[in-house]
Amino acid sequence: MGDSIIDISHEFFDEIVMPILAREFADEAAQMVFGVFGYGSEVLRLDDEHSRDHHWGLRINALMPEALYRSRAEPLMQALSAQLPASFRGHSLREGYTKWGGLELTSLEGHLERTIGLAHPPTSYAEWLSIPEEDITHVVAGEVWHDPAGQFSAVRAALQAYYPEPVRLRRIAHWCRYYSGMGAYALKRALLRENELYATITFARAIRLGVQLAFLLDRTYFPYDKWLLHSFNQLPRMAGRMGTLVSEAVRLSTSWERKLALLDQISDVLDQAMVEDRTIAPHPPLAGSESSGYRLMERAYAEILKQLPSELTPIVPVWDQVHWESFHSSYVATLDMPTWQGLLNLRAETTGE
Repeated sequence: MGDSIIDISHEFFDEIVMPILAREFADEAAQMVFGVFGYGSEVLRLDDEHSRDHHWGLRINALMPEALYRSRAEPLMQALSAQLPASFRGHSLREGYTKWGGLELTSLEGHLERTIGLAHPPTSYAEWLSIPEEDITHVVAGEVWHDPAGQFSAVRAALQAYYPEPVRLRRIAHWCRYYSGMGAYALKRALLRENELYATITFARAIRLGVQLAFLLDRTYFPYDKWLLHSFNQLPRMAGRMGTLVSEAVRLSTSWERKLALLDQISDVLDQAMVEDRTIAPHPPLAGSESSGYRLMERAYAEILKQLPSELTPIVPVWDQVHWESFHSSYVATLDMPTWQGLLNLRAETTGE
């Protein structure tokens, strides 16, 4: 066993929680899911001293079908919580996120709908494209220790199998368009007009999209931005090809003109990988213009679109976390301000008078 809070939580579940459930709630437990999954750095075993100042401690995520949740969640959790210790092997129950502390119970359908927007595995190209990619992490990452009914595990397995190829290609096409047209091209125009506000916005957008394209080319889901660098460095092919370019581009000391040149080099790397993968056909070297820049990725965008089933062409992939934000807004609206302020680690300043 390592020292991750996941491992300690697993032991807590096996030694303390599951025996109570088996003894007093066997029927409910047969329909429930237990593990560590969903939100937080610890799900990816990336929690450190900077991420442990809120919502951290012993943690068990639990799901049950919606109908069972409505009828049995409250009595089950009240009875279970009354029998649990306040700490286990020096770790306190995770506090602040739910009224049951480190035991986070919600409905199976609710968890899926506020992450991927579906209560079932995606069954069509349109459903696949409706899922925010970052939120797939909240379903497939972490561990599941107990799922006798298998419904949640089936959704995890479908997502872990990765995108159907037409869906992956549609996402690549969209990211190519935005990397080039809303990124490198826009940065070129911003520099021509000496507009550093626009340059800052467009550069940040472009470098993020370029890295996300690398994930798509290596058939790996990209995570939240705060985990992007760690996950990018693990990519089997594209990290080695793009890593030094990305590292130089994001340095504050790198000039705007050099940043733009590096984005153009990244375009060539991405283009070469797509040629190797036969996503696009080989082509002679191309050059950009003084006013529009190097819009190479938009060339790939058009070529990929022409290969896709016609029903996919007009569908724009969802990339904002719309399902999670809908839930989060509703959750925060229920909190009193002192509670929310405490979760934000905001404290009144002392004047020292």
